[in-house]
Amino acid sequence: MHDTDLDDLKQRLRRFAAERDWDQFHSPKNLAMALAGEVGELLEHFQWLTEAESLDLANRQNEEVALEMADVLIYLVRMADKLDIDLLDACDRKLDINERKYPSGKVRGSNKKYDEYERSS
Repeated sequence: MHDTDLDDLKQRLRRFAAERDWDQFHSPKNLAMALAGEVGELLEHFQWLTEAESLDLANRQNEEVALEMADVLIYLVRMADKLDIDLLDACDRKLDINERKYPSGKVRGSNKKYDEYERSS
């Protein structure tokens, strides 16, 4: 377990990019594209697995998945930094919205989208 928070990670990523003169390439557009690519690499690990297999990855595969997830987080944090977005604040706001859209008393155990359960109520 690490004591790193998102702000520490953001600062470390800034230094990493600056030391390599990569900031010039880190536009929001480029970072979004890189993020999509990394999500694709993450998905490759689960392609063709059953639900049960996806829950029980071998140690080596679990480590590969962890590193792909780290790549996703790195690009997401870097993009948020470039756009001056506080990710934790955005998550709080989004969870508030989702709590209103998906009240537990109405949606418990359902995988329907919010507008689908409203039509069936």
